[in-house]
Amino acid sequence: MNIDIADEGFGAIAEYARVPIAFEVRAVLDVVARDGGLGGLLLAERSVDAPYLKNYDALDGGPAGWAARFDVSSWGLLVARSGRRVIGGAAIAFDTAGVEMLEGRRDLAVLWDLRVAPEARGRGAGSALFRAAEAWAAARGCRRMKIETQNVNVPACRFYAARGCVLGAIHRFAYPGLPHEAQLLWYRELAPAE
Repeated sequence: MNIDIADEGFGAIAEYARVPIAFEVRAVLDVVARDGGLGGLLLAERSVDAPYLKNYDALDGGPAGWAARFDVSSWGLLVARSGRRVIGGAAIAFDTAGVEMLEGRRDLAVLWDLRVAPEARGRGAGSALFRAAEAWAAARGCRRMKIETQNVNVPACRFYAARGCVLGAIHRFAYPGLPHEAQLLWYRELAPAE
């Protein structure tokens, strides 16, 4: 598959938002606290009895609402195309007041969103987008990229681990409305831009 990636900016948000982010949850990573947590936390993969669809866009309105909630003027919006068709994208948050995930730092970028069309998954678009997001962040002087996912997104966890990301935090109680989900924060050290 021929994949072209470009930072198209938020003028391309409507096309970007049409790429579905939904996935089927077939397994979860249960967070097991050993000795009340003093013995550490363990992630144990477990198949779910009844697979279900998880759609992050349905929870927060998706990409079309980002500009109304945040100042996206410093963000990157990478779009992956195969021919003229949009097959994926990545949004990178950077230097934005009010985005807690950025911790008020200018040397940190957050991979806010990464999506690949279902028919293009497993064909290299996600990896290409991830590399492009790393390059985008490094070009702005970032030393690290942070990624949030949940314990219900086992494929994403495996994807980030395979790209050299390290699990830096597990927040079991991050989502009061979704008590069965835990927040997982991944970090990727970035090489300085050339």
